[in-house]
Amino acid sequence: MGRAPHIDGVSIHESAYVDEPCTIGRGTKIWHFAHVLPLTTIGRDCVLGQNVVVGPSVTIGERVKIQNNVSIYKGVTLEDGVFCGPSCVFTNVNNPRSEIERKDEFRPTLVKRGATIGANATIVCGHTLGEYCFIAAGAVVAGDVPAYALMAGVPAKRIGWMSRAGVKLGDDLVCPQDGTRYSLNSDGLLEFME
Repeated sequence: MGRAPHIDGVSIHESAYVDEPCTIGRGTKIWHFAHVLPLTTIGRDCVLGQNVVVGPSVTIGERVKIQNNVSIYKGVTLEDGVFCGPSCVFTNVNNPRSEIERKDEFRPTLVKRGATIGANATIVCGHTLGEYCFIAAGAVVAGDVPAYALMAGVPAKRIGWMSRAGVKLGDDLVCPQDGTRYSLNSDGLLEFME
């Protein structure tokens, strides 16, 4: 363990720690007081904000933005284009106790491509967040989230659908920003129309 090594094409603030071995893609920026633990893979063009902790053994895709004060624990996978808002929380066990060691009970959490997690939201471990879903600030997600779902509340419930552009869809399921079209499948889930 030690201060940040030099990695070509990667910007690492002098106050950050990067433990080896790890892999960090070109164009990635790691800011003040962040810590990347061993066996972590971070893709290209990511941003890790202040006080972010990642790992060990975590995989982060490309163009991921992790805002200040977020910890990404072992068992969490972030696919390409995921946004984690400030102080959002990922749990790693469902029933923690300080006096009982439960590291062998970590449950995997998968955050799929393009998902957004708002500030101070909590993602309970063992679930999958679908592509381009949008978790509102302060929500508590305690189950799987469908692709494109807009989730809010405690516990989080679907209150609408979001486009890939991050805009709430109306009844016509057409994105008002870019005109892309969506449809509901036979299971009542939203799909992008090519």
